[in-house]
Amino acid sequence: MKLYSLSVLYKGDSKAILLKAAYDVSSFSFFQRSSVQEFMTFTSQLIVERSEKGSRASVKEQEYLCHVYVRNDGLAGVVIADNEYPSRVAFTLLEKVLDEFSKQVDKIDWPVGSPATIHYTALDSYLSRYQNPREADPMTKVQAELDETKIILHNTMESLLERGEKLDDLVSKSEVLGTQSKAFYKTARKQNSCCEIM
Repeated sequence: MKLYSLSVLYKGDSKAILLKAAYDVSSFSFFQRSSVQEFMTFTSQLIVERSEKGSRASVKEQEYLCHVYVRNDGLAGVVIADNEYPSRVAFTLLEKVLDEFSKQVDKIDWPVGSPATIHYTALDSYLSRYQNPREADPMTKVQAELDETKIILHNTMESLLERGEKLDDLVSKSEVLGTQSKAFYKTARKQNSCCEIM
């Protein structure tokens, strides 16, 4: 699970304006990083432009998922992650970032802002903190613990069934052994009875 980009944009009448963004392109080769970052910015702007105000959506592009949340006031957020990243955690992150951004940056600055003029520094810390959704989101952490418990219980049931099968084998063997022992006992008894007469 990996987060690649976290962006805050403003959806204007004709286009989306990038206000602030944070990127983690360390998994790409050094020479591809600037191109990948530009593509993520372009994709984020395009998705916000084509989304309605007051909507949330997840758009799949190859092995990536772009989660977008456009508020009614035009403030928008985009998370670009891999396919494995939980969408619920991505939307929780977007809601938290947009709420905090709207409290720290005046609404007047949104339509005319740019990454250089907007003073909001929390995106990088959010991007690094939410790389592991289990640690960042309490619900995901609880869900992961439940899944682990379910796996342990499943393994325990499998081991009990295996043990049960082994016990069945022992019981069937003991029944066979019991029959053979009875036959041996009868044969021995016949042999002994011959000897008593003499």
